[in-house]
Amino acid sequence: MIVTVQPSTLKGSIVAPASKSSMQRACAAALLNVGLTVIHNPGTSNDDLAAIKMIQDLGATIDFIEDNLHVSSKGLLANSESLNDFEVNCGESGLGIRMFTPIAALSSQKITINGKGSLLTRPMDFFDEVLPQLRVNISSNKGKLPLIIKGPLTPSNITVDGSLSSQFLTGLLFAFAASATKEVTITVIDLKSKPYIDLSLKVLNDFGYSIINNNYESFTIIPSENFIAPKKIEYTVEGDWSGASFLLVAGAIAGDISVKGLDTNSTQADKAILQALIDSGSRISIQDNQIDIATPLLGANALKAFHFNATDCPDLFPPLVALASNCNGKTVIEGVSRLAHKESNRGLTLKDEFGKLGVEIVLQDDIMIVHGGNGLNGAIVHSRHDHRIAMACAVAALKASGNVIIEEAEAINKSYPDFYKHIEKLGALIS
Repeated sequence: MIVTVQPSTLKGSIVAPASKSSMQRACAAALLNVGLTVIHNPGTSNDDLAAIKMIQDLGATIDFIEDNLHVSSKGLLANSESLNDFEVNCGESGLGIRMFTPIAALSSQKITINGKGSLLTRPMDFFDEVLPQLRVNISSNKGKLPLIIKGPLTPSNITVDGSLSSQFLTGLLFAFAASATKEVTITVIDLKSKPYIDLSLKVLNDFGYSIINNNYESFTIIPSENFIAPKKIEYTVEGDWSGASFLLVAGAIAGDISVKGLDTNSTQADKAILQALIDSGSRISIQDNQIDIATPLLGANALKAFHFNATDCPDLFPPLVALASNCNGKTVIEGVSRLAHKESNRGLTLKDEFGKLGVEIVLQDDIMIVHGGNGLNGAIVHSRHDHRIAMACAVAALKASGNVIIEEAEAINKSYPDFYKHIEKLGALIS
């Protein structure tokens, strides 16, 4: 699909999309909860739909009733004793593969874990190293998908590397919480993206599990009775700070808008976008359930360069680059090393695609330098099949000197399928 975005001014209000980070974790917890889970405000992105399909494959029953997702579970693969070996597909969801693999390993069945697209090239060596220590047989394709696993996983004291992604730890926390029969500890070396672990711990706590966070250096899992007595749990998926960050940047550079449905007390890492917007000089009013954001009174040209450390929130790089492109001066963003294993190599992709718009980006060790304030050109850009690149280019296009044509623009479906409709509702000229 090709989308053309014309220079536009935005005005109005919009409700943030559902958080896929929150939604996917809720799906995992619902699978492990013996009983009924009602998920309010369920997400509809490709990653959300992949999570729903995975928990169905792993034994849950799904119903949509009055816009809520009802998940009934008797436990992992409770009714599948007669099934032959089978495959669970995670689509292109990085969180899905890293969270659901340890959960699936709780089963004694042989299960193939697979994916598609860019997920097939992402490193999974973590599982080759760690799962055998937990009595899980595993074989991989030289550290990549598909994975063939056979448990059951047995929780025990273990030390893991947290430098590549916190999502691997999230998977272990869910699996351990659901199955530990005695107190066990996961020790973590060099943990990245700590706010995402905060979100995982919050979801697990909401579902009745108890995990002690020892200053992010180790996590002690307390044996839970959660899986013994069937019960009903109601969980509401938060608004998504990751998707909303693009809306907020759009308001800062090209409008006067309100974004509703965001929890300012959220543990989501990408809530940090607020600090970058403040530092850039945008007009912003932060309320309990609404963010008002607008260009400075002197116009978008009054935005100023800023310094931001995105090591713990690497998904903010694309909207930060769209913002920095419109800020006078050199913006410095730290954490480039976290970008290599995304849907694309985002550091290089942002440099190339924004280069087509006339924005100079320099990559230097672990930092990105964006030379902003020089205007943006109309151009033809490509999403590289990366949802956040497509959205970043669309936001940047609002202040370009001409039309920006985005190829493979449907990449947004991975996380925010209504993105173009939402900015169009706010006044963006899109065809």
